[in-house]
Amino acid sequence: MARQHQEFQQGLSQGVSGDLPGEELFSEDRPDPVAPGGSILFALPGILVDWDLRRALIGQYPDGVVDMVLDPDDPWGFACVSKQINLGVDPQQALADYETTHGPAVAWVVRVCLENYTLAVKGLLPGASDLLKNLRRAGLTLWGLAATTSQLTEAASEALLPLSALKGALISSQEHLDLSDPLFYRLALRRFAISPRHTIFVDMDSEHVAMADRLGMEGIVARDISSLRQLLRQRGIAC
Repeated sequence: MARQHQEFQQGLSQGVSGDLPGEELFSEDRPDPVAPGGSILFALPGILVDWDLRRALIGQYPDGVVDMVLDPDDPWGFACVSKQINLGVDPQQALADYETTHGPAVAWVVRVCLENYTLAVKGLLPGASDLLKNLRRAGLTLWGLAATTSQLTEAASEALLPLSALKGALISSQEHLDLSDPLFYRLALRRFAISPRHTIFVDMDSEHVAMADRLGMEGIVARDISSLRQLLRQRGIAC
Protein backbone atom coordinates (compact mmCIF):
# COMPACT_ATOMS: atom_id res chain seq x y z
CA MET A 1 0.00 0.00 0.00
CA ALA A 2 2.87 2.39 0.75
CA ARG A 3 4.18 1.86 -2.78
CA GLN A 4 0.71 2.55 -4.21
CA HIS A 5 0.49 5.77 -2.23
CA GLN A 6 3.88 6.82 -3.59
CA GLU A 7 2.71 6.09 -7.13
CA PHE A 8 -0.44 8.10 -6.48
CA GLN A 9 1.56 11.11 -5.33
CA GLN A 10 3.94 10.80 -8.28
CA GLY A 11 0.97 10.67 -10.63
CA LEU A 12 -0.52 13.86 -9.19
CA SER A 13 2.77 15.71 -9.18
CA GLN A 14 3.69 14.80 -12.75
CA GLY A 15 3.39 17.93 -14.82
CA VAL A 16 3.28 20.16 -11.74
CA SER A 17 6.99 20.75 -11.33
CA GLY A 18 9.37 22.08 -13.94
CA ASP A 19 9.53 25.18 -16.10
CA LEU A 20 6.94 26.16 -18.67
CA PRO A 21 8.02 25.24 -22.19
CA GLY A 22 8.98 28.19 -24.29
CA GLU A 23 6.87 27.02 -27.23
CA GLU A 24 3.67 25.02 -27.52
CA LEU A 25 4.49 21.32 -27.80
CA PHE A 26 1.37 20.37 -29.74
CA SER A 27 0.29 20.80 -33.34
CA GLU A 28 -3.27 21.71 -34.25
CA ASP A 29 -3.29 19.50 -37.35
CA ARG A 30 -2.51 16.18 -35.67
CA PRO A 31 -3.18 14.40 -32.37
CA ASP A 32 -1.15 15.47 -29.39
CA PRO A 33 2.17 13.62 -29.06
CA VAL A 34 1.62 13.36 -25.30
CA ALA A 35 -2.03 12.28 -25.65
CA PRO A 36 -2.46 10.76 -29.12
CA GLY A 37 -6.01 9.59 -28.38
CA GLY A 38 -7.06 12.96 -27.00
CA SER A 39 -7.31 14.22 -23.44
CA ILE A 40 -9.91 14.74 -20.76
CA LEU A 41 -9.17 17.39 -18.15
CA PHE A 42 -11.19 16.95 -14.97
CA ALA A 43 -11.86 19.68 -12.43
CA LEU A 44 -11.22 18.28 -8.96
CA PRO A 45 -12.87 17.50 -6.66
CA GLY A 46 -15.71 18.22 -9.11
CA ILE A 47 -17.67 15.26 -10.37
CA LEU A 48 -15.19 12.53 -9.41
CA VAL A 49 -14.62 12.94 -5.67
CA ASP A 50 -17.16 12.33 -2.92
CA TRP A 51 -16.51 15.55 -1.04
CA ASP A 52 -18.69 16.99 1.74
CA LEU A 53 -17.16 19.53 4.08
CA ARG A 54 -19.92 19.01 6.65
CA ARG A 55 -18.31 15.67 7.53
CA ALA A 56 -15.46 17.62 9.13
CA LEU A 57 -17.82 19.15 11.71
CA ILE A 58 -20.84 16.86 12.06
CA GLY A 59 -20.98 15.46 15.59
CA GLN A 60 -18.63 18.14 16.88
CA TYR A 61 -21.09 21.05 16.83
CA PRO A 62 -24.88 21.52 16.50
CA ASP A 63 -26.25 21.66 12.97
CA GLY A 64 -27.03 25.37 13.34
CA VAL A 65 -23.40 26.17 14.09
CA VAL A 66 -22.24 24.06 11.15
CA ASP A 67 -24.71 25.82 8.85
CA MET A 68 -23.51 29.23 10.04
CA VAL A 69 -19.81 28.47 9.58
CA LEU A 70 -20.29 26.90 6.14
CA ASP A 71 -22.83 29.48 4.91
CA PRO A 72 -21.96 29.96 1.20
CA ASP A 73 -23.52 33.44 1.21
CA ASP A 74 -21.07 34.76 3.81
CA PRO A 75 -18.49 36.71 1.74
CA TRP A 76 -15.89 36.35 4.52
CA GLY A 77 -16.97 32.87 5.61
CA PHE A 78 -15.36 29.48 5.31
CA ALA A 79 -15.51 29.58 1.52
CA CYS A 80 -13.18 32.59 1.67
CA VAL A 81 -10.81 30.76 4.05
CA SER A 82 -10.83 27.69 1.81
CA LYS A 83 -10.11 29.76 -1.30
CA GLN A 84 -7.18 31.47 0.40
CA ILE A 85 -5.68 28.16 1.48
CA ASN A 86 -6.26 26.62 -1.96
CA LEU A 87 -4.33 29.55 -3.43
CA GLY A 88 -1.37 28.84 -1.18
CA VAL A 89 -2.03 31.21 1.74
CA ASP A 90 -0.76 29.83 5.06
CA PRO A 91 -3.76 28.36 6.97
CA GLN A 92 -2.82 30.26 10.14
CA GLN A 93 -2.93 33.53 8.22
CA ALA A 94 -6.29 32.62 6.67
CA LEU A 95 -7.63 31.83 10.17
CA ALA A 96 -6.35 35.15 11.49
CA ASP A 97 -8.11 36.98 8.66
CA TYR A 98 -11.32 35.09 9.42
CA GLU A 99 -11.11 35.93 13.12
CA THR A 100 -11.05 39.67 12.41
CA THR A 101 -14.62 39.48 11.06
CA HIS A 102 -16.11 36.56 13.02
CA GLY A 103 -14.35 36.60 16.37
CA PRO A 104 -12.24 33.96 18.16
CA ALA A 105 -15.08 31.60 19.16
CA VAL A 106 -16.33 31.07 15.60
CA ALA A 107 -12.76 31.04 14.31
CA TRP A 108 -12.09 28.09 16.61
CA VAL A 109 -14.86 26.14 14.84
CA VAL A 110 -13.13 26.86 11.55
CA ARG A 111 -9.85 25.68 13.05
CA VAL A 112 -11.50 22.38 14.01
CA CYS A 113 -12.88 22.10 10.48
CA LEU A 114 -9.42 22.54 8.99
CA GLU A 115 -7.93 20.01 11.40
CA ASN A 116 -10.56 17.48 10.29
CA TYR A 117 -10.39 18.46 6.63
CA THR A 118 -9.57 14.98 5.39
CA LEU A 119 -12.87 13.70 6.82
CA ALA A 120 -14.58 15.66 4.05
CA VAL A 121 -13.07 13.27 1.49
CA LYS A 122 -14.83 9.93 1.48
CA GLY A 123 -13.30 8.69 -1.76
CA LEU A 124 -14.39 8.66 -5.37
CA LEU A 125 -18.08 8.81 -6.22
CA PRO A 126 -19.73 5.49 -7.17
CA GLY A 127 -18.82 4.59 -10.72
CA ALA A 128 -15.96 7.10 -11.01
CA SER A 129 -13.17 4.56 -10.71
CA ASP A 130 -14.67 2.32 -13.42
CA LEU A 131 -15.22 5.33 -15.66
CA LEU A 132 -11.57 6.35 -15.40
CA LYS A 133 -10.45 2.81 -16.24
CA ASN A 134 -12.78 2.69 -19.25
CA LEU A 135 -11.60 6.06 -20.53
CA ARG A 136 -7.97 4.98 -20.36
CA ARG A 137 -8.89 1.74 -22.11
CA ALA A 138 -10.54 3.82 -24.84
CA GLY A 139 -7.23 5.60 -25.45
CA LEU A 140 -7.89 8.87 -23.64
CA THR A 141 -5.20 10.50 -21.51
CA LEU A 142 -6.60 11.88 -18.26
CA TRP A 143 -5.50 14.99 -16.38
CA GLY A 144 -6.72 17.07 -13.46
CA LEU A 145 -7.06 20.67 -12.31
CA ALA A 146 -7.31 20.43 -8.54
CA ALA A 147 -8.70 23.21 -6.36
CA THR A 148 -6.97 21.97 -3.24
CA THR A 149 -3.62 21.65 -1.48
CA SER A 150 -0.89 19.08 -1.87
CA GLN A 151 -1.14 18.43 1.90
CA LEU A 152 -4.79 17.41 1.57
CA THR A 153 -4.20 15.15 -1.41
CA GLU A 154 -1.34 13.49 0.43
CA ALA A 155 -3.40 13.01 3.60
CA ALA A 156 -6.31 11.58 1.59
CA SER A 157 -4.13 9.55 -0.77
CA GLU A 158 -5.61 6.18 0.24
CA ALA A 159 -9.18 7.35 -0.36
CA LEU A 160 -8.16 8.99 -3.65
CA LEU A 161 -5.94 6.18 -4.91
CA PRO A 162 -8.05 5.63 -8.08
CA LEU A 163 -7.01 9.13 -9.18
CA SER A 164 -3.64 7.57 -10.02
CA ALA A 165 -5.37 6.98 -13.37
CA LEU A 166 -4.66 10.65 -14.05
CA LYS A 167 -1.38 11.16 -15.86
CA GLY A 168 -0.88 14.47 -14.06
CA ALA A 169 -2.65 17.22 -12.15
CA LEU A 170 -2.01 20.86 -11.36
CA ILE A 171 -2.74 21.74 -7.74
CA SER A 172 -4.05 25.24 -7.08
CA SER A 173 -2.06 25.89 -3.91
CA GLN A 174 1.20 25.13 -5.70
CA GLU A 175 0.38 27.30 -8.71
CA HIS A 176 -1.37 30.09 -6.73
CA LEU A 177 -4.22 29.92 -9.24
CA ASP A 178 -7.74 28.54 -9.11
CA LEU A 179 -10.52 27.54 -11.47
CA SER A 180 -11.86 31.10 -11.66
CA ASP A 181 -8.65 32.16 -13.43
CA PRO A 182 -8.19 31.32 -17.14
CA LEU A 183 -4.43 31.23 -16.57
CA PHE A 184 -4.89 28.00 -14.59
CA TYR A 185 -6.35 26.32 -17.69
CA ARG A 186 -3.73 27.77 -20.02
CA LEU A 187 -1.01 26.62 -17.67
CA ALA A 188 -2.42 23.07 -17.71
CA LEU A 189 -2.46 22.98 -21.51
CA ARG A 190 1.14 24.17 -21.71
CA ARG A 191 2.49 22.15 -18.80
CA PHE A 192 0.89 18.94 -20.08
CA ALA A 193 1.75 19.83 -23.71
CA ILE A 194 -1.79 19.10 -24.89
CA SER A 195 -3.92 20.93 -27.43
CA PRO A 196 -7.22 22.57 -26.47
CA ARG A 197 -8.61 21.29 -29.75
CA HIS A 198 -8.07 17.71 -28.60
CA THR A 199 -9.12 18.22 -24.98
CA ILE A 200 -12.46 17.80 -23.20
CA PHE A 201 -12.88 19.69 -19.94
CA VAL A 202 -15.35 18.33 -17.37
CA ASP A 203 -16.81 20.08 -14.34
CA MET A 204 -20.08 20.58 -12.48
CA ASP A 205 -19.66 24.37 -12.62
CA SER A 206 -21.03 25.89 -15.84
CA GLU A 207 -18.87 29.02 -15.44
CA HIS A 208 -15.70 26.96 -15.36
CA VAL A 209 -16.87 24.98 -18.39
CA ALA A 210 -17.64 28.21 -20.27
CA MET A 211 -14.10 29.40 -19.53
CA ALA A 212 -12.65 26.18 -20.96
CA ASP A 213 -14.84 26.62 -24.04
CA ARG A 214 -13.48 30.13 -24.58
CA LEU A 215 -9.96 28.71 -24.51
CA GLY A 216 -10.77 26.24 -27.29
CA MET A 217 -11.53 23.13 -25.29
CA GLU A 218 -14.81 21.23 -25.49
CA GLY A 219 -16.49 21.79 -22.15
CA ILE A 220 -18.95 19.39 -20.57
CA VAL A 221 -21.19 20.25 -17.64
CA ALA A 222 -22.04 17.01 -15.85
CA ARG A 223 -23.94 16.55 -12.60
CA ASP A 224 -23.06 12.93 -11.90
CA ILE A 225 -21.12 9.98 -13.27
CA SER A 226 -24.12 8.57 -15.12
CA SER A 227 -24.82 11.80 -17.03
CA LEU A 228 -21.12 12.25 -17.78
CA ARG A 229 -20.90 8.74 -19.19
CA GLN A 230 -23.90 9.44 -21.41
CA LEU A 231 -22.49 12.74 -22.66
CA LEU A 232 -19.15 11.13 -23.47
CA ARG A 233 -20.83 8.28 -25.33
CA GLN A 234 -22.74 10.85 -27.41
CA ARG A 235 -19.30 12.07 -28.50
CA GLY A 236 -18.32 8.58 -29.62
CA ILE A 237 -16.22 7.70 -26.57
CA ALA A 238 -16.65 4.10 -25.39
CA CYS A 239 -16.97 4.29 -21.62
